Amino acid sequence: MPNAMPPEISRTLRIPYALRRVPEASMKTLLPVPEEPRVGDLAVARVEKIGKNTNLELAGGRRASLHEGDVIAVVFGNRYATLQFEGYARVTGDRCDLLSMGGLCGLVASRHDGVAEPSKLRLLGALGDAAGNQLRLRDFAISAGPRDAAPPLPRIAVVVGTSMDAGKTHTARSVIAGMRRAGIAVGALKLTGSAAGRDTYTMLDAGAHVALDFIDGGWPSTYLCALEDLLGAFQRLVAYAAAQGTEWLIVEIADGIVQGETAALLASARFRSMVDAWLVAAGDALGAAGAMALLRSHRIAPLAVSGVVSRSDLARREVLAATGVQCISASALEDGALNAQLTGARHSGSFRVFAG
Repeated sequence: MPNAMPPEISRTLRIPYALRRVPEASMKTLLPVPEEPRVGDLAVARVEKIGKNTNLELAGGRRASLHEGDVIAVVFGNRYATLQFEGYARVTGDRCDLLSMGGLCGLVASRHDGVAEPSKLRLLGALGDAAGNQLRLRDFAISAGPRDAAPPLPRIAVVVGTSMDAGKTHTARSVIAGMRRAGIAVGALKLTGSAAGRDTYTMLDAGAHVALDFIDGGWPSTYLCALEDLLGAFQRLVAYAAAQGTEWLIVEIADGIVQGETAALLASARFRSMVDAWLVAAGDALGAAGAMALLRSHRIAPLAVSGVVSRSDLARREVLAATGVQCISASALEDGALNAQLTGARHSGSFRVFAG
């Protein structure tokens, strides 16, 4: 039988960004700690030791300082972050690690040499509803609405990068700002990554009238997601953005283009058929040249390079010489330097709707 959540826990329970779509009214019971948690399972944990993540990003967006003894809601998932953690939806008895400030939990398998040990959690139980059913993030995914009343799909620009921290989000937000200034109804979507709201809020602040991420699609993170699951979430989120009147949707794909899920999306004809324009964020000219070669092998022809490399005029000229593709600074993107090319880009796919 499930145990009702004790009042002392329910009163102090902190709800993180990853659970922002889960109504607190549904969090009623504590179930036994799972021996083999599934991706998306919700749980309650006590912070035992502060490590890398000293803050918890709350459902409303505020960063709250973490203290030992705090009780927080968490969601199991996998994490792929070359500059932070490699982690998996696992436990050791009733212990696990905090994998992201957005509330992702599991066990760290490896970490960057410059990153501290993860914050340590003790699980108090799995999180259930009033009937004792395990709560899962997928049960709270956004609804795309009825197909028979579906509005036209927005045009889509995808931002990919050479690596983590190459400037993908900054590129996306700069394009959004430039399009918003031109009066275009532009939306934002972070399709892959790990639970954290900073990037989504950054794009919202830039002028996106709707900003979505994979959490809205029912996933706490996308590392090790099957391609069909990613495409299903993409379909649902694009349809939702369309229902909000989005004309252009700027989509960011996390990590570098050799990362597993990113590579699978780029190799997918179904995904590529939905995309009108591509942009690359790179750290340097060599990275841009390598990215361009890989993208061209998929018959993807990016309109421009931006990101960290674009902060230097000399580096911009290096990119142009190495790739034959223009390198545009963030400030120029904000001024609308790419607007005409984006709005004039011809869709390369043979169809504009998903099969199935």
